Amino acid sequence: MEYHEKTQYTEFKRFCKSLELRNDPKLIEDYKIAHAKGEPWPEIHQGMKEVGILDMEIYLVGTRLFMIMDTVPDFDHDKAMAELATKPRQSEWEAHMSRFQNTSAEATADEKWKLIERIYKFGE
Repeated sequence: MEYHEKTQYTEFKRFCKSLELRNDPKLIEDYKIAHAKGEPWPEIHQGMKEVGILDMEIYLVGTRLFMIMDTVPDFDHDKAMAELATKPRQSEWEAHMSRFQNTSAEATADEKWKLIERIYKFGE
């Protein structure tokens, strides 16, 4: 697949994360619908903006999700994720999403989404 992007910022931190969905084609389709344009709750996007998340993309292959999260340059991941967990409707969203995910329903977003180590960058 091909994606054309234009950023509105020049300096940022990038975090990549992964999560495993339940191996159920119907649940995976429902997960995709829950993340379609206009479907995520406005409070979720607002909370992400408030903690310094500039942009986020989620990709899917099989049952594996891959997230790319671009943030403000001084973003402190652990602090921001703890703050995000307190934002309006965030815990409700996490509970709602847990039915799709191959994790515990009580797990926090930070426990579900595992940070991925970058091992290669073109030109470096």
